[in-house]
Amino acid sequence: MDNEFTARRAVTVADVARAAQVSKAAAARALGGYGSVSDAVKQRVLEAAGRLDYRPNELARTMATGRSGTIGVIVGDIENPFFGSAVRGISDLAAASGFDVILSNSSETPSAEKASTRVFLAKRVDGLIVAPATMHDGAHLADALGQGCPLVLLDRDVPGLPVDVALIDDQAAAREATGLLIASGHRRLAYITATSVVDGRYSDTGQIVLTTVQNRIAGFREAAAAAGLAESDLRIRLGASTTAQSQEILLELLRAPDRPTAILSSDSKIALEVFRAARAVGLAVPRDLSLITFDDAGWTSAVSPTVTVVSQPSYRLGYAAARMLIERIGGDKSAPRRCVLETALIRRESVSPPIAADAVEGRARTP
Repeated sequence: MDNEFTARRAVTVADVARAAQVSKAAAARALGGYGSVSDAVKQRVLEAAGRLDYRPNELARTMATGRSGTIGVIVGDIENPFFGSAVRGISDLAAASGFDVILSNSSETPSAEKASTRVFLAKRVDGLIVAPATMHDGAHLADALGQGCPLVLLDRDVPGLPVDVALIDDQAAAREATGLLIASGHRRLAYITATSVVDGRYSDTGQIVLTTVQNRIAGFREAAAAAGLAESDLRIRLGASTTAQSQEILLELLRAPDRPTAILSSDSKIALEVFRAARAVGLAVPRDLSLITFDDAGWTSAVSPTVTVVSQPSYRLGYAAARMLIERIGGDKSAPRRCVLETALIRRESVSPPIAADAVEGRARTP
């Protein structure tokens, strides 16, 4: 019995040319959108292509025009709502401008980022948008530029790399959020991030490989210093990238006699772990522990108490990165640009004045 799905030869440019009664070269120009062809010929070719259900050969089009119509995007963690929203911004402008987007996830690993860059260059993408996994190794990105591939950095910078960068003012955002905690009466503060370092413990910003994290720590410490807080009042914890790691860090902090009374979280995934850890040791947000997080994830306004957040314009950031890249693809040769967007501190219910010190210590000992 015949298979109901029969193989069909792909329709070629030559088939379209015969159906439209034009030369193969004229059909190729009309279908590829390059060269010179009259409106009448173009109309006949497009009508013939529609009747035959012609599908363009992307490789052949790339060879003919030098353009693939694609943009490569490499982000650190696609499960992070921040990057999901940024990619949506990139995709929306790319589609409106006639480009497809190919997405790769580096898992914040430089080796994976380098491998993705090689694959995208081999596929002849028209440009790259990269959220670099480290500021200390941009050789592969410099190589991409050297090969004539336009490049824009997303959310993070690589100092010394002469490219456009779309950033958020993380230092000002962390300074404002920390200032709110201090103004509420808190003096023992913690900043927790998923970023890791080799030895696992924070000692100075020189350990940090991401400019975003460096800037947030700088803003956190600036606000504390301006309020006269001592370094011993601050806790900076790294490596909260999984549930298990987050819980280990948080439980150690919250069970300590001098535990922090307020936490600034680098993302909403960690903020959710703060609720779990606080409950495990018998603390309540915000009565016993105040919380502010970066990322206005949907759940932060749905839980009780609702969570005070640093709302980041991630969609607009992705859109801005795509806009700059498409301008470069179009031939813009101006000096490298820095697009820096502001955040908004949304005050909700997760911040309140700290309770008395003796009550804090008593609750911290609760199993």
